[in-house]
Amino acid sequence: MATAISVSPAPAAAAVARPPTLVCVPATARAPREMAAELAAAAALGADVAELRLDRLAGFAPRRDLPVILADPRPLPALVTYRPKWEGGEYEGDDEPRFEALMLAMELGAEYVDIELKVADKFIGLLSGKKPDNCKLIVSSHNFENTPSTEELANLVAQIQATGADIVKIVTTATEIVDVARMFQILVQCQEKQVPIIGLVMNDRGLISRILCPKYGGYLTFGSLEKGRESAPAQPTAADLINLYNIRQIGPDTKVFGIIGKPVGHSKSPILHNEAFRSVGFNAVYVPFLVDDLAKFLNTYSSPDFVGFSCTIPHKEAAVRCCDEVDPIARDIGAVNTMVRRPDGKLVGYNTDYVGAISAIEDGIRASQPTDPTTSPLAGRLFVVIGAGGAGKALAYGAKEKGARVVIANRTFARAQELANLIGGPALTLADLENYHPEEGMILANTTAIGMHPNVNETPLSKQALTSYAVVFDAVYTPKETRLLREAAECGAIVVSGLEMFIRQAMGQFEHFTGTPAPDRLMRDIVLAKT
Repeated sequence: MATAISVSPAPAAAAVARPPTLVCVPATARAPREMAAELAAAAALGADVAELRLDRLAGFAPRRDLPVILADPRPLPALVTYRPKWEGGEYEGDDEPRFEALMLAMELGAEYVDIELKVADKFIGLLSGKKPDNCKLIVSSHNFENTPSTEELANLVAQIQATGADIVKIVTTATEIVDVARMFQILVQCQEKQVPIIGLVMNDRGLISRILCPKYGGYLTFGSLEKGRESAPAQPTAADLINLYNIRQIGPDTKVFGIIGKPVGHSKSPILHNEAFRSVGFNAVYVPFLVDDLAKFLNTYSSPDFVGFSCTIPHKEAAVRCCDEVDPIARDIGAVNTMVRRPDGKLVGYNTDYVGAISAIEDGIRASQPTDPTTSPLAGRLFVVIGAGGAGKALAYGAKEKGARVVIANRTFARAQELANLIGGPALTLADLENYHPEEGMILANTTAIGMHPNVNETPLSKQALTSYAVVFDAVYTPKETRLLREAAECGAIVVSGLEMFIRQAMGQFEHFTGTPAPDRLMRDIVLAKT
């Protein structure tokens, strides 16, 4: 069973000032002069170290090329790696020439050299005490299959320490996000024993290990020079680590928030909430959580430091069952998009989707046509909701509350019928919806992921069918203008972007997360600038 995360250091370790986690940019160019230029580019980004991946160089000749790459003055300290194919690199030759290149890098002043655990004893034997004092030896182990148990990881740390390593490096692979918890526990244990460690977990489910490692005392984390130049799966850019996640400010007391979803990489929530937290001086970071099993995730990351979560597709309904308490409106809707951990440890669920979406649609109508200010422009109108998931429930509930007559359409008719029965309206399949036109002035709200990036050419309804609607809303906001909205506008409908719902529900979440009013203008400006 997964263990809850704790970050309480031992009193002795707590008294020792902890060095900040370094940001290291891998230099992966194929030519020495280009690699040297990458060091300068990494320094300009604000990185602390550059990793020179010698195995990436084409036709590498150590005595010719290393003086070029390691020439003084260097813009950044250098971490030299010459990774063999059997450990995830590109070098396919014998160990001896590789060892000689690494020893030459030490002689030329490299601040760090990385050697694999499998051959560490052999390499250290060759050094025979000749390692320069200013060079730290990193002994590394990479697991491309999974993340072992905490006990196995602890044994691996001891094994690496026994080689005489200055810094322990363990990199594993996440099969699910709860695997990262084991790496965090190892970082905490090493921090207590004052063992310098780089502990990271690869792929999308392991991304949080790269962002949150400063909280648990990780020595170093990697960020690519730019997107597309990663040296490991799901490596963030150095710019995102420094500017988006504000990694320099993450420490033991930093509170963790994030968006739980599958998929989650497209979400703009980290951009929005991290900037908003920063603007009000709130010591917190907001990260993407790619979650397969919500209950397992919440059980694992249950420490007081994991304070709040946004919840998106497909977990909004499961979130109702996972919360200790649920706001009455969220319970009526049957979907939670916001979870907050109270000081007593209990998780409380809310729904800010319905207010965000309904107010966005109302304001969209009011901006385009004269309406009675004393009643909702939705009152008495036929309101068709596509989708019967968490967002669909929120829209259906909100529209009904405003006096609309709600119709539910869904690919699976049984799901449409289930929600329609709760709301007290008819149910349709998407095929039925193509010819559904009982009256003029209808409102359509898409709450499914149809049309979301990367499937931008998809749409839940044909352009011909859209001619029946006076107002069309799309909860999808990546891209900003979906095919559905573009075609609806061409048909003359008032269109309301999912961005408006996103901004408004996020403001509600911010207030639940922090207990303070949301910085309205700032949050709106961020979203409009970044999308």
